[in-house]
Amino acid sequence: MPLLPLALLLAAGVFLSSAEAQTSFSKLPDSYKKGVELAEQNINAHEGVQHHFLFFKTIQQSQIEAGFDVVYIYQNFYLKATKCKRGTENADTSTCVFRNDRPLIDCAVCYKTYAGAIEAEPKPYVSCVHKPALTEAMKKERIDHCNKMGYSSGSPTLLSVVS
Repeated sequence: MPLLPLALLLAAGVFLSSAEAQTSFSKLPDSYKKGVELAEQNINAHEGVQHHFLFFKTIQQSQIEAGFDVVYIYQNFYLKATKCKRGTENADTSTCVFRNDRPLIDCAVCYKTYAGAIEAEPKPYVSCVHKPALTEAMKKERIDHCNKMGYSSGSPTLLSVVS
């Protein structure tokens, strides 16, 4: 009999965790939501993935406003497997409950936006790895790649054109 209250408590915790994840996604600015959606599309399109993955938690995010409505964005966040099958349409945490028997996927994305839309060049960078397999060297590679992307846009500035 003492197991029943524990089971109810655990079930409530799973429900709250799902609701918090959906709330935290809905609170993200649109420019950051686009990066999460890019990673979700990438993961959920992978042939080896059997379950649908959704946003779980933000780890780090930053942006550089380069002027003229250009913004470089970096995000690091977790995706978590749900009980829904891969390819589920319009999936969210109200219809697809998170699984607790799979490792989180740690994603880092960086991209350039112009007027709020992701630009094709430089190509958006998406790196998603199961959390247990992620090494410090991989984390450093991600950050180095994104830093190079932000500083190598190659477009002339107004000052160099005038000179």
